[in-house]
Amino acid sequence: MRDIVDDLLRVWHSGRTGGLATVVRTVGSGPLSVGSAMLVDPNGGVYGSALGGSVESAVREAAVAAARTGRRAMHRFGVPAGESGGDAGGMIDVFAEPFSRRDFPEFPTVASEIASHRRVTVFTVVWNPDEDLIGQHLVTDKRHNTELVALPESDVFVSSFAPPPRLIIFGANAIASALNVQARLLGYRVTICDSRDDVAESEAFPGAEVVVDWPHRYLNSLSSEGEIDSSTAIVVLSNDPMFEIPLLTVALRLPEFGYLGATGTQASHNRRIADLRAGGFGEMTMARLHSPAGLDIGARTATEHAVAIAAELLATKSGRSVRIHPEQADVIHAERAFGAETSVAL
Repeated sequence: MRDIVDDLLRVWHSGRTGGLATVVRTVGSGPLSVGSAMLVDPNGGVYGSALGGSVESAVREAAVAAARTGRRAMHRFGVPAGESGGDAGGMIDVFAEPFSRRDFPEFPTVASEIASHRRVTVFTVVWNPDEDLIGQHLVTDKRHNTELVALPESDVFVSSFAPPPRLIIFGANAIASALNVQARLLGYRVTICDSRDDVAESEAFPGAEVVVDWPHRYLNSLSSEGEIDSSTAIVVLSNDPMFEIPLLTVALRLPEFGYLGATGTQASHNRRIADLRAGGFGEMTMARLHSPAGLDIGARTATEHAVAIAAELLATKSGRSVRIHPEQADVIHAERAFGAETSVAL
């Protein structure tokens, strides 16, 4: 549902009724994950996860029928092998309900919490002997898995929206701008920190939070406020030891983070590692640092470097081992690709 919140709000504020279909259970090689949702607005526009083929048509019709009749019901659809991506096919259970101010009066609260990056969980009764209870919603801030829960006299679908993972980029430059775009497409909340107020301007980084502060001080403050966790990614785009080493010193002492990468040439990497060793960091600790950051895809432009870093971030998140020996990575971070852009003073 997260990807169609704005569309849902538009229908809610219109005072009209749309149809909302949510995948609450999958069996076999289903094409969508539990929690995927499709909205059909009052004009027939379709928003949300696309299944393709006959299943998408069936889910759309269920949503249209819910909007037209006001009936809330569970539907089971078989997914042919050719449409599921697997050889055996699959099955999905979908809950279809009308969506409007009257049907979901609590929805603006849900939308506000999601927009504010706060946890929110929606409990929806999808089956009960008393039909008047089907479609009732309860909104809380409690942590819960997104799943279908079978109770003695009810089936309840729990849809939990955790705050999005966070990417903190240190260095306001062309790579930061391109990486901001990549990361937001991947669902990250992006913060860009730079000590220079003349380059750290919000207009240059649409959709990102821009902070003017000393990098190591800002990271320290986030850590002390409990803002860094196992989903947080940190990318350092400065090669100036004056800024980079204090920042990496703070970062490597964090108890947890999801990804830590530092860009630069092979010479920058060698100097960086030597400085960190001199600061007392051992090999096991420095193994947490991806340096030079980014997969070896032959990147040369800022956009290509952003793709390389985003790909490595995703590989790390999924537990894939894709690192190459630093001496083989020099082409990724060749100085001629950026000139002065690579050595950014924060």
